[in-house]
Formats: sequence, C-alpha cells, structure tokens
Amino acid sequence: MHDEFLCHVTAYGVCDGRRIGVPLGTYRAPTLALALWWLRDRATWIAQRLDPRPEAEHLPTGSLVPVAETVPDVPMLLRAWCADPAQQEGVAEELAAGRLVRIATSDDTTEYELLAESVDALRMQRAAPVLGVPVA
Repeated sequence: MHDEFLCHVTAYGVCDGRRIGVPLGTYRAPTLALALWWLRDRATWIAQRLDPRPEAEHLPTGSLVPVAETVPDVPMLLRAWCADPAQQEGVAEELAAGRLVRIATSDDTTEYELLAESVDALRMQRAAPVLGVPVA
C-alpha cells in the first residue's frame, strides 16, 4: 500500500504558437483518501470558475455568454467525474497500486489536467538499478 501521494493540477494552452502549462496547484497528500479529496476539490474549483452561477454578485450583467454546442462542456465533465463512485474507486485502485493517474479534459482553448502519483513509487523508480550498467 502506498501511503503518500503527490497531486498536481495544470492548465495547458497555446501562446505564441507554443504549448504552455500553467500550474494551478500542488498537494502532497499524506493519505489516499486526502489525495482523492484534493483531486475532487480541484476539479470542482475549476468547474466553478469556468461555469459560475450567472446571478453571482461579482459578475457584471451580460459578462457570461454561451459557447457553441460543439465545444466540450469541461465543467460538466469535471463535475460528472467527481460524482462517479466507480471512477473514484478506479483512481483509488490505480494510486494504491503505485501507478500514475491522469484525469484530463479540454475545451476549444485549454486542457485541464489533474495528476496524482505515489511518492513511494517515485522513490522506488529512482532507487531502481539501471540495467546493463555495472554498479561500482
């Protein structure tokens, strides 16, 4: 069982013809449950900022406009992921097995990526001997 997890959230877009990543947060979770909670919390945080309530006080009237129906609904996809127990269980199983988990979705301008991985698995990868290289 892996006991500690490193979680990242990044938004990727194109600027001046190059793909640029903007870190939106990092968390070193001491437990699997907290890693899952943080990933759901960040997914919800992104969804709320992309799809705020139109009646929110801080938004001027008319500042929100609908997008084309062909544009993927990132807030809906993120909220659906958060609410799906089967997907949450799948992520938990992958992390517990020491595998990297990537949850990503995008609209017409930006890709949103949530990553989590076991700190123990990272340590084991660094400590593994390189095959074919003699150890002095």
